[in-house]
Amino acid sequence: MIGCVIAMDREAELLLESMELENIRTMFGKTMHIGKAFGQDVALVVCGVGKVNAAAGTCAAIAQGADLVLNFGVAGGLKAERTEVGEMYLIDRAVQYDFDCTQLNGLPIGTLDGETENFLPLFCPPSLRLPRRALGTGDRFNDSPADHALLLELGCDIREMEAGAMAEVCKYAGVPFCSVKAISDVYGSGSTTEQFRKNCKIALLELKSNLKEIFQSLQ
Repeated sequence: MIGCVIAMDREAELLLESMELENIRTMFGKTMHIGKAFGQDVALVVCGVGKVNAAAGTCAAIAQGADLVLNFGVAGGLKAERTEVGEMYLIDRAVQYDFDCTQLNGLPIGTLDGETENFLPLFCPPSLRLPRRALGTGDRFNDSPADHALLLELGCDIREMEAGAMAEVCKYAGVPFCSVKAISDVYGSGSTTEQFRKNCKIALLELKSNLKEIFQSLQ
């Protein structure tokens, strides 16, 4: 079973439109739609925005029996040379840039307890031919120059608020995690908030047109 953990209703609706629903239930406070999509068993969890919501939603999907977790949605690009509004990218590694124990352990920002590297690797289906990018996850949506500088220093191309936490849960659960992001805004091209509002639909349409291919790559 594929566990789809999606932050926002408008993102989840892209998949719901193609699902044959069998059941709707609540687990860990999250709504879960169970059924089939593109010939595969699916548990779609609408988790809400942010890392704690993402972790809870991922736990729910795994508890339901998911043997692979998929996340897709909109995200922000950090450099125009590496990301473009409306384009999709396959995430190959993720870091939580707001996790900082450097003062205690001397390890790079984002290095989780028990880890020696700050980036966690993600599962990249070989047949899904999308450009691969590195992702930074944090519980912040802003235009902060300090955050932007930190993300670039860490080596991130894209930022959002959920996938890094999902990657952490999946690593410790021993479940592969795949994430695909479509860009709604790029830092330095005006207010990211205004860009998001203007371009979110463009990014969602790109995801919708490629959902079948994404699911087929996970078979």
